[in-house]
Amino acid sequence: MKERTTLKKTMKPHWVLAIALGSSVGWGAFVQPTNWMAQAGPLGVIIGMIIGALLMMVIAVSYGFLIKHYPVSGGEFAYAFIGLGRTHAFISGWFLTLGYICIVALNASALALMFKYVFPSFVQTYKLYEIGGWDVYVTEILIATIALLVFGYFNIRGSGLTGSAQFIFCFVMVASILVLFSMVSMSPTSGFENVQPIFHPELTTFGAIISIVAIAPWAYVGFDNVPQVAEEFNFSSKKAFGLIIFALTAAALIYSLLVITTVLPMPWLDVVNEQLIWGTGAVIKRELGVIGLIILTVALSMGIFTGLNGFIISTSRLLFSMSRAKILPQVFSKLHPKYQTPYAGIIFTVIIAMLAPWFGREVLLWVVDMSSIGVSIAYFYTCFTAYSLLQWSNKARNPHKQVAPVKKLFALTGALFSLIFIGLLLVPGSPAFLGIESRIALVIWVLLGLSFYLRKRKEYHAIPETELRYLVLGEENEAKEK
Repeated sequence: MKERTTLKKTMKPHWVLAIALGSSVGWGAFVQPTNWMAQAGPLGVIIGMIIGALLMMVIAVSYGFLIKHYPVSGGEFAYAFIGLGRTHAFISGWFLTLGYICIVALNASALALMFKYVFPSFVQTYKLYEIGGWDVYVTEILIATIALLVFGYFNIRGSGLTGSAQFIFCFVMVASILVLFSMVSMSPTSGFENVQPIFHPELTTFGAIISIVAIAPWAYVGFDNVPQVAEEFNFSSKKAFGLIIFALTAAALIYSLLVITTVLPMPWLDVVNEQLIWGTGAVIKRELGVIGLIILTVALSMGIFTGLNGFIISTSRLLFSMSRAKILPQVFSKLHPKYQTPYAGIIFTVIIAMLAPWFGREVLLWVVDMSSIGVSIAYFYTCFTAYSLLQWSNKARNPHKQVAPVKKLFALTGALFSLIFIGLLLVPGSPAFLGIESRIALVIWVLLGLSFYLRKRKEYHAIPETELRYLVLGEENEAKEK
């Protein structure tokens, strides 16, 4: 039997923490505060984000358990295979792959949007066309493309380079946010009277908070990048759960700080009513001038860089794992002859993401809006698998299952939360119900996956179970002897 390809163990704990935190706090934390406040008001956003983080922590219990026992690339793809078999593994992997690529593409376009705001005369030249109400310019396509090529190159060069760069980006981002918050707090024109009303006056408090909670899978997506690099840990996989919890706590604090930083300088309802392209940027520029805008731009750039880097890493590892299991072409599980990285997955991710800026930001947002469903599906599979591997007591006397009633309860609760997230996005009348464009994109996504699976189904299911467990999980036993 052919030897299973594995990745080098180069990932240090603080690199993994930076991947989890940096990926969780992307461009949305800096660009979306005024949009979120239009839905829920400042306190509604903060409460919703904190509740969302707590729900993610419940789900993270299952991740911590599975990473500890199955430190392999592929994350949710591998977990779905353990819990429900190869068909469900493909479903989980398919949704995650496209969801991750969408986030890579959105971060690249967010970088172009930032340049468009800071240097409008430079970016808004050589207009190509309009699509979805969004003007597409040659310059913004070039900015997004160059960023993707640079990060693709860094990732091919190795996890040591990308891991250390991720930590630096993350550190600079957090430091910049703290400096901005301090400057705004000490400004004589800032005051808590600008936070009034604390909830949106035209919406119910419950509905406002729930509308923010519903986006938690999107807001905090990134902590689940940790299992994608578990095979590369150069430390005990037992530490993974603590790193995830720390990252989620820090992410919730950062989201809250950025909302407060946006509302302290001037009445938030006035800012919302202006319908600015970048509300937080406009507020900071008015309050702190060019210096404040530069610091915010640095923080946003670092948030975008950590998102680009983190999700390119995760997408390539997911493709690597699925290819190793023979559900994707073999090229994705080949390693670079010099740098020993899954270079084909990195190149594929970058090429697909490079197509996105040509379609305009509005069209891309329709796709990304429904990527929360894909992430929630992956959360469900992870929690369900953890639930199935744990038992309430030792009465069953199953030596292959761990007795951990509290973890089993958390796994069950996490699975239910995941289903609730999916329901909030798909049930008509829900405050987070997807728009028609996002639903169409979801149907296309599902049909593409179905057609691909039907083509590979016979070959995929012909692999003996012991061999597939060896390829996905590294379990040798009988498979190794073949």
